Amino acid sequence: MNNRWNRIVYKIWSPFYDKLFNSGPFLSTRKKLFQENTFDRTQNILFVGVGTGADLEQINYADLNITAIDYSPEMIERARKKFRESSIQFKEMDALNMSFDNNQFDIIIGSLILSVVPDADKCFKEMIRVLKQGGEIILFNKFSPKGKEPSPFKKVIRPIIKLLGTDIGLNFESLHERHKEILSVTEDSPLMYKGMYRKIVIRKIYT
Repeated sequence: MNNRWNRIVYKIWSPFYDKLFNSGPFLSTRKKLFQENTFDRTQNILFVGVGTGADLEQINYADLNITAIDYSPEMIERARKKFRESSIQFKEMDALNMSFDNNQFDIIIGSLILSVVPDADKCFKEMIRVLKQGGEIILFNKFSPKGKEPSPFKKVIRPIIKLLGTDIGLNFESLHERHKEILSVTEDSPLMYKGMYRKIVIRKIYT
């Protein structure tokens, strides 16, 4: 995957995204993802890879200080239209190279983003960089099972699936290992498809 290819892929996906990933089990999971999280107007909140705004529909966004970014102009435009009456700041931006200051946000939400960017580690580093000390990253993503190598079949089809815009072999533990001295995992819960999709909450303990 690379950014140019992703832009093409998600231009194609954008008209169908909500029908596939904001309905059925995905919609139920998005609701569950945020039911225990309450945000307030004192927090600076960032949605990375906001897509069509599916997550925003599950929170009480009125009066919150929310910035939402996505690399796909088609996806972010659909989100803008949904929330045209809100104060949400929508920005077309590369998650691998955010234009925000260090330590700017209290909460960062990344739903289904790490497995679709060309470089998950670089995206994760950027999230950590713009997160304040004591702040939280809330991830909803598919990851390979803990402590298990992908099956031979998955290894074969992984490059093909990547061409469709997603990675089926991303390992969260490897991502976290490189940053474990400054991050603390406070929640790791299975959400969908026998734990393939997980909710992971991470606190930044040092800058």
